[in-house]
Amino acid sequence: MVEMPVEPFNLFGLSEPALRFAAFAIALTLFASLEALAPRRRRNQARLARWTTNTSMLIVATVLVRGLSLALPVFAAVEATQIAGARQFGVFHQFVLPLWIEILTAVILLDLAIWFQHLLSHKIPLLWRLHRVHHADRDFDTTTALRFHPFEIALSAVYKFFVVMLLGPALLAVILFEIALNATSLFNHANLNLPRWLDQTLRTLFVTPDMHRVHHSIERDEHDTNYGFCLSVWDRLFRTYTAQPKAGHQGMTIGLADTQSAPTQALGWSLIYPFHRK
Repeated sequence: MVEMPVEPFNLFGLSEPALRFAAFAIALTLFASLEALAPRRRRNQARLARWTTNTSMLIVATVLVRGLSLALPVFAAVEATQIAGARQFGVFHQFVLPLWIEILTAVILLDLAIWFQHLLSHKIPLLWRLHRVHHADRDFDTTTALRFHPFEIALSAVYKFFVVMLLGPALLAVILFEIALNATSLFNHANLNLPRWLDQTLRTLFVTPDMHRVHHSIERDEHDTNYGFCLSVWDRLFRTYTAQPKAGHQGMTIGLADTQSAPTQALGWSLIYPFHRK
C-alpha cells in the first residue's frame, strides 16, 4: 500500500517546532519575570551558575533527541501520530468524535501518562538514577523545569511515542499537550509567591508552585508525592498528594540529602551524577 505524504503542520504561519519554541520562550520569560518580582524563597546559590547549567542541560537534551529522531521516529511523538493515522491504529481511531472532544480527552489521558511516568521514575532504581539529577537542584525556580538529564529526556521521548501510538490522537492534540506540559512545568517550578487564596483555588485542578515544591523536599516521604505536572487530580485520586511540607515552605530544605554539599550547579557534575557510585 502506498501511503499518502503527510502535510507539514502549520499554525499561525509557524511550523510545529517553531510554535513549540515560541510558546516555551514566552512561558519561560513570563515566569522568570514573575518570580523575580514576587519570590517565594531566598536563593541558596548564585543565579547565573544555576541558570547556565540548567539551560545547558536542556540544550544538550534537545540536540540529542532531535538528532536521534532524525534516525529513528521512535524519539518523536509527533511522528507517532502520523504513523498511527496512516495505519488507523490507536484508541481514537476506533471512534468518531468531534475534534474538540478528542483533543480534550487526549490531553487529559496524556497528562495521566506523564504522571505515571513520573511515578515510575521514582520507583525504578535505574530511572531514579537519571531523575535524581532533577532533584539534586538545591534551589527551586522556573529553570529547575529545564534540569533533566539528556538520557532521561531521550527515554521520555520513547515513552511518549508509544503512548501516542496506543492512543492515536490528532496531531493538534499532541502539539497542544506538549505546549501545555512545557508551560505548566515552568509555572509549577517557579519560585513564585502566589496569594494563598489563589494557590488554593488553582490547585483544585492544576499543580501550583507550592504544591510541586513539596515534591522537591529533602524529606523522602514528601518528594515521593505530588507527581503531577499539569493536573493535580491524579495525586488526589491515587493518594499521592501532600498539601504542605512539614517544615513549611520557608523552612523546608530543597534537594537530596547526599548532594547538599555537592557542586550541583556545575554542568559536568550534573551530567555524570547518575553514574556516581552510591
